[in-house]
Amino acid sequence: MSDARIRGALLPCLVAALVAAAPAAAHDRGREVRVVAQGLDNPRGMAFGPDGGLYVAEAGRGGTDCVIPSPEGEGTNCFGTTGAITRVDVWHGGQQRVVEGLPSIAAPDGSAGLGPSDISFGKRGRAFFTVGLGGDPALRDQFPETAGMAKLYALKHGGEVKPIADLGAFEAANNPDAGQPSSGVDTNPNSVDASRRKLAVVDAGGNDLLAVSKRAGISVLAVFPFFTTPAPPGIPGVPEGTPLPTQPVPTSVVRGPDGAYYVGQLTGFPFPVGAANVWRVEPGSAPEVYASGFTQITDLAFGRDGSLYVLEIATGSMAGPPTPGALIRVAPDGTRAELAPGTLTSPTGLALGPHAAYVSNHGAEAGAGEVVRIPLDDH
Repeated sequence: MSDARIRGALLPCLVAALVAAAPAAAHDRGREVRVVAQGLDNPRGMAFGPDGGLYVAEAGRGGTDCVIPSPEGEGTNCFGTTGAITRVDVWHGGQQRVVEGLPSIAAPDGSAGLGPSDISFGKRGRAFFTVGLGGDPALRDQFPETAGMAKLYALKHGGEVKPIADLGAFEAANNPDAGQPSSGVDTNPNSVDASRRKLAVVDAGGNDLLAVSKRAGISVLAVFPFFTTPAPPGIPGVPEGTPLPTQPVPTSVVRGPDGAYYVGQLTGFPFPVGAANVWRVEPGSAPEVYASGFTQITDLAFGRDGSLYVLEIATGSMAGPPTPGALIRVAPDGTRAELAPGTLTSPTGLALGPHAAYVSNHGAEAGAGEVVRIPLDDH
């Protein structure tokens, strides 16, 4: 497996480069950006539950079993059961981990965690969440402690956690993006949408969108295409301007007002600025670009007025110096506006509530992760 593929698939490891970004002032022309949860370990995707609580997937801080090879080829990462689901009361304050003991891999300092990556609620209030892996699913055979990773889980009303789909096994058996450049077997389930009976899961490592159902099992809804990027200066042995195959790295999926799925992409190395798209996927049809010109998308959400909210983990290339993230509103007429510019650092998850957006901030840090509230005038 090529190093470019590994880096393209591993969102948490990529965002580690941004941890050092200095936080900006938490205000924007009168918009107060307020912290509603803190002390989180690598917080990622979020969703409001039927009880009004905001549920946050925490990828965890790894553990003390430091035998997992680092995806960057240097040193080892550490496994533990520090992944969690946290409920945040955004109205009255307070937070509580309602599920603990989920698998997690992280750097020795707990940063750049891989583990619980997103959560979504179905119409009956049942919750589903993904647990990532970020590598060849064969790693689970080599390191049996990671057997619970690269899977989709159901969270029952009584708090019971049940695996319902082995997405890593599907990738190993099918490798839907085979034939594209650097397309070795890789899996990193990163986002789930439970708005339909068939669940939709985007695999950032497999570069695909999958459907999961109890009756039909796992099937492919879409495979996203590689593209080429001119090599930036400074890559050893690669002349500047050389076309580099670049992975799409889909990171987020949400059902739109029209019933189609919308998928945001991070893009892989060298993480070109402005090359990330929002794809529209109608089941049974090839994916189409809905909106373009974004940089390293980590999450999406639709407002009640049809506006699309796009979360970027950085506004510059992740191969360069750290830059702030961004939350961008795309109005139904296509007009774009950045909300609370300069206030986000490595944001990874997004959920919309009444008159506010909620963002997982410092999403690649252990203990320093937080959820912030950004007021909205138009939601």
